Amino acid sequence: MNSAPDSAEITTAEKASSTGGPSGTAGSGPSGTAPTSLAAEAARRRTFAVISHPDAGKSTLTEALALHAKVISEAGAVHGKAGRKSTVSDWMEMEKARGISVSSTALQFNYHAEGTPEDQINVVNLVDTPGHSDFSEDTYRVLTAVDAAVMLIDAAKGLEPQTLKLFQVCRHRGIPVITVINKWDRPGRTPLELLDEIDERIGLTPTPLFWPVGIAGDFRGLLRRGDDGVAEEYIRFTRTAGGAKIAPEVRMTPDEASAQEGSEWATAAEESELLSATGQDHDQELFLAGQTSPVIFASAMLNFGVRQILDTLIALAPAPGARKDVAEGAREVTDPFSAVVFKVQAGMDAAHRDRLAFMRVVSGVFERGMVVTHAQTSKPFATKYALTVFGRDRSTVENAYPGDIVGLVNANALAPGHTLFTDKKVEFPPIPSFAPEHFSVLRAESASKYKQFRRAVDQLESEGVVQILRNDIRGDASPVMAAVGPMQFEVVAARMKAEFNVEARMEPLGYALARRTDAASATELGRQRGVEVFTRTDGVLLALFSDKWRLQYIQKEMPELTLEPLVAAGDQ
Repeated sequence: MNSAPDSAEITTAEKASSTGGPSGTAGSGPSGTAPTSLAAEAARRRTFAVISHPDAGKSTLTEALALHAKVISEAGAVHGKAGRKSTVSDWMEMEKARGISVSSTALQFNYHAEGTPEDQINVVNLVDTPGHSDFSEDTYRVLTAVDAAVMLIDAAKGLEPQTLKLFQVCRHRGIPVITVINKWDRPGRTPLELLDEIDERIGLTPTPLFWPVGIAGDFRGLLRRGDDGVAEEYIRFTRTAGGAKIAPEVRMTPDEASAQEGSEWATAAEESELLSATGQDHDQELFLAGQTSPVIFASAMLNFGVRQILDTLIALAPAPGARKDVAEGAREVTDPFSAVVFKVQAGMDAAHRDRLAFMRVVSGVFERGMVVTHAQTSKPFATKYALTVFGRDRSTVENAYPGDIVGLVNANALAPGHTLFTDKKVEFPPIPSFAPEHFSVLRAESASKYKQFRRAVDQLESEGVVQILRNDIRGDASPVMAAVGPMQFEVVAARMKAEFNVEARMEPLGYALARRTDAASATELGRQRGVEVFTRTDGVLLALFSDKWRLQYIQKEMPELTLEPLVAAGDQ
C-alpha cells in the first residue's frame, strides 16, 4: 500500500484557486516572511556531500557526524557483521551485507557549533554518497545539489583513483573542499607526506586547521593551529567502547600538553610551525576559490576529531547562494521559490511502497501543499506530500528554505535534473547521463511475472539506477541495460527481487562503448557488423560498438555518419 496518493498534475484553474505557498513576491513566504528573514534562513544552512574512494569511511563518518549532532544516541558499525548494526545512511540489504554504499542518502539535522551563541542553530543537509566508481553517476547528481564537499582520505592509502575523479568534479563545479584524513587511529603514512601528495597530485594547497598529536596508529589528540601556525590548544581524546559514543575531550594549554605528551607534542608543534613557514595557513578567499583546502585529521570509527569537522563546516563552508540557470542568469536565494531535482529513489522502506524525488531548494520558501510549475512540461504540480529524511526515516516537512533537501512523495513526473518553480519561469541546466561501458540484456525468469517485470524496469529506469535501451528487434520483453559499472546490474537484480518479487536473468552483450547518433545515420549503422542502434528513454539514439577498433573503422570509412562522444564518468 502506498502511504499517499500520487502527486497530481492539476489544472490551471485549480492552480489559480490555490491559496497555498508563496505569493510570488521576491522573498515572500508563509505568513508574509520578509526577505531579510529568508536570507537569514539561507545563511544558517550548510549543504554538503561526503566523497571518497570506497572503504575510506564515508558512511562511518556520516554516522559519527549525526552522533555529534545528538540526533542519534549510538553509532553503528558499517560492515554488516553478525550482531552489529549498519549505519543509518546504509539502508539497502545489499549495503548492509557488503558494508558499502551503493546509493546516495540524505540526512538533515540541527547543530549548534562550539563558540557560537546559544540561539544560533544551524541546519545541516548532509549527503552520504557511494564511493565505488560503478556508482559515480549517482555521486555526480549529488554534487549538483551541494555547496561544499568533505573529501575523505584513508591515512594509509592516501589519494586513490576515485577520490581524484570526484575532486575533479568538485573543481569543475566550483565546489570548495574540506579534506579529512581519516583512520588516524590505524598505522599509516606521515602527515607531511599526505599533505605533499594532495599538493602535488591535485594542485590543491592543504591548510591544516588541526594537526595530529601522535603518529598514525597512536592517535592521542589534535593540536589546534593559530593563524600563524602556533599551537593554541590541545584537544585530547579518550576512547569509548567500540566508538559507539561521543569520545570525551580534555582541553589543555600548550604548556599542559607539553607536560602530558612530551616529545609527541613537541613534534606536532614543530610541524605546525613548519606548515606556516611554507604558506599552509587557512585563507577563506582562497578556500572558496578552490585553491586551498582546510585539513582535519580524524578517526570516524573512534569519533576522534568529528566535532571539529562539524564546527569547521559551519564556520567555513559557504551558505546557499545564487544558482545559474540555462539562460545564464542567476536565481538568487531571495527570489521566488525554485528547486532542482537531483535524485529519485523508491523502495527505501518496505512499509512505504512509494517513490521519493529529492529536490534541493534553490530560492524562496517551500511550503507543503503549494502549487509549483514543472519546468520540463510547463504543467502545474501539487506538493501535498513532502518529507524531510534521515536515512530512510521520514517526517512531514511544512516549510523549507534554500539549501534544504526535500523529498516529494510519488512525484512520478519528476526525474533527475528537472526544475520546479513559482512566479517567473526558471530552468536549471540538466544533469548529463554518463557514457555507459557495460551492457546486458534483462529478462524475467517467469513469463507470469511480466507485468511486475515491466513496472520494475520502468521504476529503476526513472530513478537512473541504469539506462534502459530499446529497439524494435529486441522488444520490450528484452530491454538492454547500460551502465557505468557492472555492480549497477547487481543492484537492479537485488531490488527487482526485494521490491517486486521478480527473478531477473541478465545476459551480457558484446558491446564495449556507445556513441550518440541521429536518425539519418541510424539506418546505415544498423547494417554494420558489430554495431547495434538503440533508443534511450530520453529519445537519444545510441549506437553500440563491439570495440574501439570497430568504431574507428566506421568513422574512417563513413565520416558522414553522426557519432558523437558521450560524457565519460571521469570527465565531469
